[in-house]
Amino acid sequence: MQNVKIVVTGPFNAGKTEFIRSVSEIDVVSTERKITAEAEKVKSSTTVAMDFGRITVDDDLVLYLFGTPGQKRFDFMWEILSEGMLGFIVMVDSAHPETFREARSILETFHAYAPTPYVVAANKQDCDDAWEAEDLRLALRLDPQVKLLPCVASQKETVKTILLELLYSILETIETPAD
Repeated sequence: MQNVKIVVTGPFNAGKTEFIRSVSEIDVVSTERKITAEAEKVKSSTTVAMDFGRITVDDDLVLYLFGTPGQKRFDFMWEILSEGMLGFIVMVDSAHPETFREARSILETFHAYAPTPYVVAANKQDCDDAWEAEDLRLALRLDPQVKLLPCVASQKETVKTILLELLYSILETIETPAD
């Protein structure tokens, strides 16, 4: 049995918790707390430590999904959660360009923690004002080889596609043992 740790990260309200909830086969362990003030206009709670979910891909492979807090004041959890990860997903709210710079910064931070494979999920593609993937690629200054995938975090099929693409990237980096 192979256990794979994957971290799901990104700015506040990018869809990390929803991403994990839509695909986890267990009830997601969540550390959400009620928020107040300006952020409450967007949503009523935020992750303060992590979200945790699990998905069994087949008899030999289980994915453990760890969602990070998106607010900067909880970023001390990022390095802790990145330990032992084999890959990560950067969630981007493609309908809110004011979060793109922060998403890029988070991507760079996680890549510095561990130079593991990653994909970028362009979430909220079902919104009228969502940016197209190629425009988002330019805004985030992503290299052409970086996988940037459309996503709607509440739709299990798009979440599974993103997880599979990350798994393919992880498999490409694993060396085959010598005979």
